[in-house]
Amino acid sequence: MSINSKKNQKEKVSFKKDLLDFTVTLLISMAVVFLLVNYVVRPIRVVGNSMYPTLESDALGFSNVIGRNTDGISRFDIVVIKVTEDSRTKYLVKRVIGMPGDTVSYNSGVLYINGEAMDESFLNSNYVITYGGKALFTGDIAKITLGEDEYYCLGDNRPFSRDSRYYGPFKSSSIISKGALILLPFSDFGLKSW
Repeated sequence: MSINSKKNQKEKVSFKKDLLDFTVTLLISMAVVFLLVNYVVRPIRVVGNSMYPTLESDALGFSNVIGRNTDGISRFDIVVIKVTEDSRTKYLVKRVIGMPGDTVSYNSGVLYINGEAMDESFLNSNYVITYGGKALFTGDIAKITLGEDEYYCLGDNRPFSRDSRYYGPFKSSSIISKGALILLPFSDFGLKSW
């Protein structure tokens, strides 16, 4: 066997080994990313101003999947909701207002849960709508009683949010993570309920 044919044979073996190593590394990486995204943390990008000023449009970060699955969902948590609209999957970032079994309503801009007025201290008084001559965050919403597996979720910037007022209550299975660790923009860096 000539020196060139031995060299070519070694190069072929080396190429096959490199290709196998690359394929194994790629498959392991894909499995790790799949497990992280579905069971630990999920990358998020806020689209639009529905959560402003709590979360800015185009903010980037992570949301807590493992915490949602182990600790559950609490009132006023920020959550990521998976919805299908026009045959497209979308992810909404909203705040939980009503929990399973609650009766939720808004009257003159005040949130009522099971007939008790609730404080929404996270709302910014600079972002209000004029409704019936009054400055309000939220117009009146008729009483709605949630089922055993339903959550009523709204954006913090109510005049510019498509939320449970549009989609109706969300099922627990559509809420995939909670909280937000914002990485960008740097001015908003930090946890937003985890």
